[in-house]
Amino acid sequence: MSEKNISCSFCGRRKKDVNVLIAGINGHICDNCISQANSIVNDEIFSENEKSQDSNIQLAKPMELKKGLDSFIIGQEEAKRSMCVAVYNHYKRITQKVSAEDDIEIEKSNLILVGKTGTGKTLLAKTIAKMLNVPFCIADATVLTEAGYVGEDVESILSRLLQAADYDVAAAERGIVFIDEIDKVARKSDNPSITRDVSGEGVQQAMLKLLEGSVANVPPQGGRKHPEQKMIQINTKNILFVCGGAFDGIENIIARRVRTASVGYAASKEKNEKKDENLLQYITPSDLKDFGLIPELIGRFPVLTFLNPLDKPALQRILTEPKNALIKQYVKLFEMDDVKLSFEKEALEFIVDKAIETKLGARGLRSICEAILNTAMFEIPSNNDTKELSITRAYCEKEFSQSKLNALKVA
Repeated sequence: MSEKNISCSFCGRRKKDVNVLIAGINGHICDNCISQANSIVNDEIFSENEKSQDSNIQLAKPMELKKGLDSFIIGQEEAKRSMCVAVYNHYKRITQKVSAEDDIEIEKSNLILVGKTGTGKTLLAKTIAKMLNVPFCIADATVLTEAGYVGEDVESILSRLLQAADYDVAAAERGIVFIDEIDKVARKSDNPSITRDVSGEGVQQAMLKLLEGSVANVPPQGGRKHPEQKMIQINTKNILFVCGGAFDGIENIIARRVRTASVGYAASKEKNEKKDENLLQYITPSDLKDFGLIPELIGRFPVLTFLNPLDKPALQRILTEPKNALIKQYVKLFEMDDVKLSFEKEALEFIVDKAIETKLGARGLRSICEAILNTAMFEIPSNNDTKELSITRAYCEKEFSQSKLNALKVA
């Protein structure tokens, strides 16, 4: 066959009609067919990877998710229901098969959790991510600043998620990010100032595109961006963002709103009634705006829920009931030294009473247990004669009185 009559074995184009014609053993292929074949192969590989990622997500119904949360987290029914519905809808949205004719695009259901310290905000997000088998990371909003200032860029949040996914970009793009202390990036004041609010409103502005869904350039090792550094591109469209914050003082904003309509004797009676209940249950997006979050940021968190302060019965259940309950952890620790540890009911009541005094929530329980058991954990490993230890209220009072926590007074 003459060179003029050579044609592509796939499309039939002659050599003069194409840019490049590559010869094989028994045929030829042109640059157009190579380009199309490459596109088909990439689409097939991407489709297979997507299916693989979707199959790894262990999607359960909201009631099943809540049942799983119940075994780890005591109370907080409202927050658990909201979290389960938001997460279920989000991953249902990711795993849906979209047809060419379907023009309905379901948006993300990012979530804000409002609750005092130690009520279980972080634990809630961490537990549900573990149940779904998706990458999960916790970021702290207090260290974030605008790009170009001392601190971390908002993209550093995604660096942690990428590390949690073992640098698998496809897996990271289906993960959950928990941004803690979101209330610390509130606008410092409404008054215009000659100084920039680089760690407050500036951070909120930088987070907008990240939360809604965009392709972000992420430094693989975290930290600040450098021009010479190689970046990894991550699409945040399918990443679920959960924010948590104590929003200290927001109760006063809610109180002003819910009590303004009442006057006279009925008002004072209603005031006394509402003083004892959790005002966070009346929280609305407008309260977050008054606190200092910008409306654009609030709008990207369609789900807003609250966590109740932990009362005495809840703290008692937290000590003993969950799968990883604090008492069970200490029993396991002492078992490793062949010592049987037990707690009397009055001892547990003492621990709970002191936790309520410190106002540190569930975290306070561990601090108090450490103070009470510190001497035993120091001496018993070296004392082979001790095979059993029963913790009584008298023992708790004695050990706690000698600890530094005993001097802690909370206003």
